[in-house]
Amino acid sequence: MDISQAALKALHFTDLTSLNNNDTPEDISALCAAADTPFGSPAAVCVFPEMVVWAKCELQRLNLPQVKVATVTNFPFGSEDIARAVAETERAVACGADEVDVVFPWRALKDGNTKCGFELVSACKAACGDRAQLKVIIESGELQTKDLIRSASEIAISAGADFIKTSTGKVPVNATLEAAEVMLTAIKASGKNCGFKAAGGVRTADEAAEYLTLAASIMGSSWVTAEHFRFGASSLLKNLLATLAGKNVAASEGY
Repeated sequence: MDISQAALKALHFTDLTSLNNNDTPEDISALCAAADTPFGSPAAVCVFPEMVVWAKCELQRLNLPQVKVATVTNFPFGSEDIARAVAETERAVACGADEVDVVFPWRALKDGNTKCGFELVSACKAACGDRAQLKVIIESGELQTKDLIRSASEIAISAGADFIKTSTGKVPVNATLEAAEVMLTAIKASGKNCGFKAAGGVRTADEAAEYLTLAASIMGSSWVTAEHFRFGASSLLKNLLATLAGKNVAASEGY
C-alpha cells in the first residue's frame, strides 16, 4: 500500500483521543480543533464521559458534524461490577455519546470466568440501544495469550459488540499486530458485522499501513472502512499529517 494512501485512510479511521485525568475543557477544545485538518477529519474524538457534551458543542461550533464523539466506561481497569458499567454506559449515552468504548472484565476471564464478560457486554449493548455503538476493549496486552485474546474476542462478539478493541492505552503492552490478527480472525469466523480498533502504540503512517494491510488480507479490502476499522491514538495524527504533506517526521510520544 502506498504510504500516502495509507496515511489518508488512517487519518479518516482515527479516533483522536484525550483520556488524561487532568483534561480540561480547553484541552478538549484543542482536541476538537485538531480534527479539522487540510486532509479531512478523523472518524471521532474520544474523551472522558464528563467531556462528551463539551466535545459535541465544540465540534458543532467548528462545523464538524461528521466527527463522532466516543467515550469510555468501566475504564481503565475493567471491573467485574456489571451494574456500574451499565450505569456509566447509560449516563454516557444520555450525554449524547455516539460510541461507547467499554472495558471487558479481562481479569475475570483470566480466572476462568467467561460468564461475566458476556453478561457485561450484553447489558452495556442494551444500554446503548440504537443510540450509540458499543466498542469492547479486551485489553489484549494483559490477556497475553492467543487463546485468551481469541476467547475475549469471541465472547464480546457473541454478546453484541459493534467493535472489538485491543487496548485502553493505559497498560505496558497495547496494540500489536499479533493480537490484531487473532481478533480479526475471530471477527471473520463469527460472520457478524463487528469492527476492529487498534488502540495504543500505533504512532506512524508506516505502522498504520501494517494494520490496514493485515485487515485487508483477512477481511478483504472493501471491509476496511471507518465503519469497520479504527485506530485509537493521540499522537498518530501529527505523523499522518506530516506524511501527507510530504515531510519526514519521527514517531511522536504518547498514546
